[in-house]
Formats: sequence, structure tokens, C-alpha cells
Amino acid sequence: MSSSKPHPPVVGKVTHHSIELYWDLEKKARRHGPQEQWLRFSIEEEDPKIHSYGIIYTGYATKHVVEGLEPRTLYRFRLKVTSPSGECEYSPVTSVFTTREPISSEHFHRAVNVNDEDLLVQILEGGHVKVDVPNKFGFTALMVAAQKGYTRLVKILVSNGTDVNLKNGSGKDSLMLACYAGHLDVVKYLRRHGASWEARDLGGCTALHWAADGGHCTVIEWMIKDGCEVAVLNNHEQLVELLLDKGADASVKNEFGKGVLEMARVFDRQNVVSLLEERTKKLPKKSCVH
Repeated sequence: MSSSKPHPPVVGKVTHHSIELYWDLEKKARRHGPQEQWLRFSIEEEDPKIHSYGIIYTGYATKHVVEGLEPRTLYRFRLKVTSPSGECEYSPVTSVFTTREPISSEHFHRAVNVNDEDLLVQILEGGHVKVDVPNKFGFTALMVAAQKGYTRLVKILVSNGTDVNLKNGSGKDSLMLACYAGHLDVVKYLRRHGASWEARDLGGCTALHWAADGGHCTVIEWMIKDGCEVAVLNNHEQLVELLLDKGADASVKNEFGKGVLEMARVFDRQNVVSLLEERTKKLPKKSCVH
């Protein structure tokens, strides 16, 4: 062997989990005659904890792909060349960083959680993430954005084809989550894009129940105007009472000009009618406290 040290391994393709290494680009290895007369190559990797090298490849090839690596991590390799007579020489060390992990659903949900509009658009344009992929809690990105009141993100997700009627593990859809949190802009937008007032979660509750539970009378009043008749039609006296306690205006009319009391009469919900009439007599008309 010549006294000059072998060249360090040359780095080829690098991903977030693999590094490709080449060596002997000058074809110094003798490949004629029996194999025991050839130069043998070993690639050694440093263990950073103990600063010693261990062999990860040995043989006669001039290329090796190191796999199973961590993303964005520094790795150090050296080449050991062994002559047929058993003499060996080491190359200088090559240092390589693996790349950042590719954009994944985790990054996608992180962008939604922190309301990062630019990153969300970038990820969706990349086309590597399905817009309805759930997070570890079973929530789609739309559910999270609706619950947090991120109206611009909601619009971006809807324009990218998200399903507004998907439900999480407890049967709640994005509309219910927005109603419970009191985000009227999101509620209106979801309604314009196909969200239904009729949907029920596993406990049988609708979006109106959740709006009432959250105490959001501005949302409730808009729901009634939008034609959401679920509370009265299903005879939920307690819900109607709760709505009125929260300050909902019993005189609000829906798109057909029907008020809550009129709808209750039309559908012969006598107990609800009694409750409403009693309230109307006893109490001055409340208005929402914003």
C-alpha cells in the first residue's frame, strides 16, 4: 500500500434517515486475480458518547448506504482500507448531517395549532398530507381550527376540500365545536359550506345544545334566524329554558318569519309553549350581554 492516507468517504444522497457513502473513486483497488488479493474496505461510524469507531460495513464494494438514522443529526464516518497482507490505513473523518424530516401530518397539525397560515398553505400545496388526516386525539385540522376560532385557517382548509361533516371519536363535528366555543364567524362559514344543524354526537346532542352549553346567545340567535329549529321541534324544554336564561331573544324570527313561540304552537309542543308564554309574561325582554 502507498504511504498516502486513503481519501475520506464521499457523501452521496442524504435523507432524514439515510446517508450514501462512496470511496475508491480513483479505482486503486486491484480487482484482478483471486479475491484474497484485493483491497478490503470497511466503513466505521463514530459512537459520539464514547468517541470510538465501530465497523458498519466491510467488504470489497465501493459504496454503502447507512440506514435507520435520526433526522437532523450529525454522523461521523471514516474509511479503513486493508491490504491483502493485512496492513490497514484509515482515512480522515467525514462528517454528515442527516436532513430535516419531511413535512408530515404532525407538522400539518402543528401549523393549525399555532395558527400559522403560511406554513399551512405551504404544506397543503406540497400535496404530501391529506387534508382530513386526524391528529392523535381524532380531530381533523378543521375541527381544531373551528374550535379555536381560526376563521382564515377554516377557509383555507375548506377551499382545500376538507369534509365539513366529519366527526371525532365522540361524534362531534366542526360545527358543534365552533358553536360550543362561540365562534360565530366560523359557524356562519361552515353553514355556508354544507355543515348541518341536524347532526348529533354520540350523546344525542346537536350544535344548538353545544351553543347553549357554552352560553353563546349571539350564536344561538343567529342559529334560530338561520332556520335551526331543533330545540323547539324536539321538545327540549330544558334547552329552551337554558336559551332564555342565557338571554336569547324569544322573539327572534327564522327565515320563514316564524318565532320560537309560533313554531312551538305549529308543532303542538304544549309544554314548550307554556314555558315560553310564562316567560314572555313574567320577564322583560332580555338582550345578550356581550
